[in-house]
Amino acid sequence: MPTPLVVHDVAKTFTMHVRGGVRLPVVENVSFSLKTGECAVLGGPSGVGKSSILKMVYGNYAVDTGEIIVKHRDALIDVARADPRTVLSIRRETIGYVSQFLRVVPRVGALDIVAEPLVERGMPRDAARERASVLLARLNLPERLWHLPPATFSGGEQQRVNIARGFITDHAVLLLDEPTASLDAVNRQVVIDMIEEKKTAGVALLGIFHDADVRERVADRMVDVSAFAPARAA
Repeated sequence: MPTPLVVHDVAKTFTMHVRGGVRLPVVENVSFSLKTGECAVLGGPSGVGKSSILKMVYGNYAVDTGEIIVKHRDALIDVARADPRTVLSIRRETIGYVSQFLRVVPRVGALDIVAEPLVERGMPRDAARERASVLLARLNLPERLWHLPPATFSGGEQQRVNIARGFITDHAVLLLDEPTASLDAVNRQVVIDMIEEKKTAGVALLGIFHDADVRERVADRMVDVSAFAPARAA
């Protein structure tokens, strides 16, 4: 599909219940599409709503109005209106996500954490672990750490586990929320190369990159989130 993701006229408001129900508008009239084989980058100052847009696309945040259309299996699905079971299916098969933080089950080793998305999709565990080992080696995570839980890893080591887990599948759409923020120059380059390979494979990527050098190297197009600021906050 040339355009696997379409976001149309989306608005989001947070209700501050601890402040008497005050409503805080975040974004409105958010509209853009994502093509196969391109990396679009959400731009704009901190707090403008970039991460909120990613979380709405992934189904973590509800939307007030608008549509988030993705091709899932052989149907066009509005993520904003999909039931929880369908959202979980979309995450497993169609939309991948690399967040800023690694949230995993305690005591599970890094190798199995990275392999888990493939196991969930039916791949034999040994084959999934082999794929995971290739990615962890490529991201320069020492082999002595592969069977240890990542809770005690450094921030950069945890992020490399996070990246490997997000990149191991062949999702048609991949969301990236600051994937290189905790990485050194060597591993930033590895991630840049991995993004380019996903693009070549026809994956559509939507990301946030505060590192200007990385952003300039991976972005095919910028989406200025400032343009979606609510009128009263403009």
